[in-house]
Amino acid sequence: MKVTIKTLGLAAAVGLAAAPAMAQEKLKVGLLLTLSGPSAVLGQHARDGFQLAVKDLGGKLGGRDVEVIVVDDELKPDVAVTKVKGLLERDKVDFVVGPIFSNVAVATQKPIVDAKTFYISVNAGPSNLAGKSCSPYFFATSYQNDQNHEVLGKVAQDRGYKKVYLLAPNYQAGKDALAGFKRHYKGEIVEESYIPLNTLDFQSELAKIASMQPDAIFTFMPGGMGVNLVKQYRAAGLADRIPFLSAFTVDETNLPAQQDAAIGMLSGSNWAPNMDNPANKKFVAAYEAAYNTVPASYAMHSYDAALLIDSALKATGGKTDDKEALRAAIKKADFKSLRGDFKFGANGFPIQDFYLVKAAKRADGKLETEIVEKVFDDYADAYAKECTATN
Repeated sequence: MKVTIKTLGLAAAVGLAAAPAMAQEKLKVGLLLTLSGPSAVLGQHARDGFQLAVKDLGGKLGGRDVEVIVVDDELKPDVAVTKVKGLLERDKVDFVVGPIFSNVAVATQKPIVDAKTFYISVNAGPSNLAGKSCSPYFFATSYQNDQNHEVLGKVAQDRGYKKVYLLAPNYQAGKDALAGFKRHYKGEIVEESYIPLNTLDFQSELAKIASMQPDAIFTFMPGGMGVNLVKQYRAAGLADRIPFLSAFTVDETNLPAQQDAAIGMLSGSNWAPNMDNPANKKFVAAYEAAYNTVPASYAMHSYDAALLIDSALKATGGKTDDKEALRAAIKKADFKSLRGDFKFGANGFPIQDFYLVKAAKRADGKLETEIVEKVFDDYADAYAKECTATN
């Protein structure tokens, strides 16, 4: 398989091609991801997962040679909009895949869907894009933001925790996270704290937690924020006294840096690397062989996004010009997801299972999250009823 790499300013365009297409031009897919700053590792997992899928599919999607154009949104919505315009106007991509962060998703959704280009989120699932601002051109292979957090709310309620401290970054996904937790938790919220995005020092928050002595804390703290919070929480002696519940804070992107500080901490997820099905086992083994790290859900969602595009194009004979036919093929989701059960709801978001997972060390010394129990079965998000677009 021939691999070509070219750099366009801050954008790395990676062409993955097999034999030249006989009758069709290369399919172009733009990956819009955060690839710099403290949260770059999240985008790296998503990028690597998508490119691994394209490689496993022989450099083709739906029978067409494919060029994957990777751009860094820098976690800046204004930068992301500029990058998206380049993907749409200069590169004329057929699909945009990404992003990681919800503020970027909200800023870029309109120019992408206005261009009648399909936008497939591999992580961000803000409530407005699942509800009132949904679009027939926007799909997610991940989840709606609230859902993984709802797992911990249900667990906290079921375990009888009377008082919980909530902590999240002050942007849309942080607000969705705490809203999700509170959907099932009915006890007392002793503090609901929002901090600036990319905060790395949590000493003042830890002092509050120590003084309030809640029955548990719940947090959403992705990327480098999560690494520092977990280390500081353990170093402050709180981990042995106050249960640490989270989502996207203790996962495979952070565990290599968190190490033993994270072991035993509980999270909510729609997947874990130890999920027992043949497709997932093959994916995890291939990812570890290619990148020498355990894949996170960002990688899984991106791998599934490539499988989704492949399945849709197979149904349309590789054609992308008939938007209604392509949309119907995407909605059908005729592929085997690495997580098992998967179908789209009316708003283009998945209906799927969710699990309580915990951080653990494998026999080979690598850390991963592992399934503890299933919490929700075939679970749809709470905002689908607000979607009036025809998906």
